[in-house]
Amino acid sequence: MTDHDVDLRRLIPRTDVVLADPALAAATRRLGRDVVKEVVGRVQATARRGEIRPDEVVAATVRALPRTATTLRPVLNATGVLLHTNLGRAPLSAAARAALDIAAGTCDVELDLSTGRRGRRGAGTVTALRAAVPGAAAAHVVNNGAAALALTAAAVAAGGEIIISRGELVEIGDGFRIPDLLTATGARLREVGTTNRTHLADYSAAIGDDTRLILKVHPSNFTISGFTESVPVSELAGLGVPLAVDIGSGLLAPHSLLPEEPDAQSTLAAGATLVTASADKLLGGPQAGLLLGDAAIVERIRRHPLARTMRVDKLTLAALEATLRGPATPTLAALDAALPALQRRAESLAASLAGDGVPAQAVPSEARIGGGGAPGVVLPSWAVAVAGGLAARLRTGEPAVLSRVERGRCLLDIRSIAPEDDPALLGAVTAAAVATGQDRS
Repeated sequence: MTDHDVDLRRLIPRTDVVLADPALAAATRRLGRDVVKEVVGRVQATARRGEIRPDEVVAATVRALPRTATTLRPVLNATGVLLHTNLGRAPLSAAARAALDIAAGTCDVELDLSTGRRGRRGAGTVTALRAAVPGAAAAHVVNNGAAALALTAAAVAAGGEIIISRGELVEIGDGFRIPDLLTATGARLREVGTTNRTHLADYSAAIGDDTRLILKVHPSNFTISGFTESVPVSELAGLGVPLAVDIGSGLLAPHSLLPEEPDAQSTLAAGATLVTASADKLLGGPQAGLLLGDAAIVERIRRHPLARTMRVDKLTLAALEATLRGPATPTLAALDAALPALQRRAESLAASLAGDGVPAQAVPSEARIGGGGAPGVVLPSWAVAVAGGLAARLRTGEPAVLSRVERGRCLLDIRSIAPEDDPALLGAVTAAAVATGQDRS
């Protein structure tokens, strides 16, 4: 180490001096002193390594500050998976985001302003749910789909038996298994049928004095093909036992592109006593679990002691109600996007990138629903193909872009990108190409 190096290090401003700089005052008010201080420390370390000059510490700190106090970063989903679990599944609509702003402050979540007395929590959300699914006599909302199923088992079948097909004893995300979830509530499982075939007679023969519930679970993240058979809801409904159907992906009404995906409206019309589903999948709302159906059973579930532990907060209630009442969600817009429009967007983006010196090509692609919804369904799509080496740089860029790498190419599927995000995607790809030297300039 030379004297020159020591002198330079002594010139690095102290933390309190940097924090007191007027250039950081607004950021400190916005982010908090601790967040800003942490960034200052990281920048000072780069100065000690000689990567920046001591007089650049303040400016470098300003550039390195996050936009918000959370470590979460916005990501452009160019994977072609519409409901990407690792990216938070359904992106919220503009109406839902606006509702979050209202709910973030003090609001009448549990107050009747006309009387000044306590009101029914989430009444507006429940009303919106029942309007969206007219066949539901009642509705309740909990914190996720697994909670809806667990609370149903606890309230209806604890101490008794739940009849379920062996082909529906599925494992959901992160290793959680439906059998473990159900038995943890104090219910016992009566498995019927086989992995690939279950008949009405299997259910009928299993009904006994301890039977509390028949449960039908949609195996939403896999398909079984070939020599298979399952019993439709309409036939199970005639067995004289309460029938709960977990439809999984939260489709409330039939959709023409998803003819095999169960929906709440049709399932209740077929005779189900209760339907459970997730709100952050095909419904396009926030994470929540939905319970729809018979008024007496829904009320029994709502009043169960465990219901309090699974209660949703005001932010979820607000976003869910706005999702139900508002315009089409980003998920529905992506699902319904016309193929010619996707091709035009891909070709326009590819042409713009080529004009900026970034080799790019519009290519046909295949998108998926994701999030455990409509397994096996392929959605024709279009993508922009760029050099495979850009994938890592895009993922760590600003904004971050998550792509798909196939046969050495980085594919940016347009179906999972909102049209209004095309300029941001274009800028991110151009910046990544320049940074990695993969542009022609």
